[in-house]
Amino acid sequence: MSAQVYVSGVGMTKFARMPDRHFEEIGREAVRKALDDAGVERARIEEVFCGSALTGRSMGQRVLRDFGMTGVPVTNVENACSSGSTAVREAATAIRAGRCDVALVLGIDQLTRLGGGTLPGVETDMDPNIGMVNPALYAMRARRYLHETGGTREDLAEVAVKAHAAGKHNPYAQYRNEITVADVMGSRMIADPLNLFMCCPTGDGAAAAVLMSEKAARAHGTATIRIVASALQSGLYKTGFRDMVHSELTERTAAKAYEEAGIGPKDINMAELHDAFAIAELMYYEALGFCGDGEGVALLRSGRTRIGGDICVNPSGGLLCRGHPIGATGLAQICEAVWHLRGQAGPRQVEGARVALTHCTGGGISGLDHGSCAINILVS
Repeated sequence: MSAQVYVSGVGMTKFARMPDRHFEEIGREAVRKALDDAGVERARIEEVFCGSALTGRSMGQRVLRDFGMTGVPVTNVENACSSGSTAVREAATAIRAGRCDVALVLGIDQLTRLGGGTLPGVETDMDPNIGMVNPALYAMRARRYLHETGGTREDLAEVAVKAHAAGKHNPYAQYRNEITVADVMGSRMIADPLNLFMCCPTGDGAAAAVLMSEKAARAHGTATIRIVASALQSGLYKTGFRDMVHSELTERTAAKAYEEAGIGPKDINMAELHDAFAIAELMYYEALGFCGDGEGVALLRSGRTRIGGDICVNPSGGLLCRGHPIGATGLAQICEAVWHLRGQAGPRQVEGARVALTHCTGGGISGLDHGSCAINILVS
């Protein structure tokens, strides 16, 4: 990166089902916390970037209107599950380009407005129209992955157990309960072999961050957490055979992020990755380079990705436990990374965390691995 970008403040709401709260109120709570954490006045914000996927139009302006934060440039970003992470990249790019010194980034969605069920598909997209909604797609990936690697449904259950063991310590998590393998295996079947607890819940929430240039951060005394990479890629269109167990998009995006940061996967102390379904965590272990192809189950079983392990994955509880209000997820991951790099994560703290990676991917489109993938790397 040519110019340095720092995260000076973060804040988020609890993720939960909040049908009785207006999304503007939810968003303002996150913004207020981020501004307070950064110790900056509203008038100091020069640009705003808002990631949201399914809640409505002009989300940034609607959230900020009653704050009196009007008149500033607001860029609303929709990029499926990568919306919030993409907004972070756009803000970092604006700062590196010298367009602004202080930017606010918000991620928000209120999925209870959709009434439940799977996320809506697009009429022109073949997969959801023939029943290939996300749970079905990931079920196919899971069945093939277990077949090729010798993994078991109990291994998938362990991913959920690990998520809840961490998430119980996260005051912002949608669920804060410990569960057992028996609990997971006994929960309702969604799409064989995925039980209910192997699938992330829908819900509402918001998260925010204040980003600063090096000059502004040093003047403000917040030049401690730096974004050293912010990579975004889209999926490649392919027809014919589809490799269900390998995420080419995540692997390609990770390679760009590692090159930009000047580090490799062995340098990562903690990662917040996109575990929308339990099988995704195992696949992304491999695509992010934390282990070799087909070795995700072995890495999980080793305990290295738990709190206390050398490559802790999803100490927040991840999407499976913390929840997944789509546009907010990328910013929630940034919040979690910052808290660990500062040493402020409490009982779930990753000791000695110095390098953190956040990963979001989504936007199921027929013929593509995914629509988008965004990876940010932060260092203290």
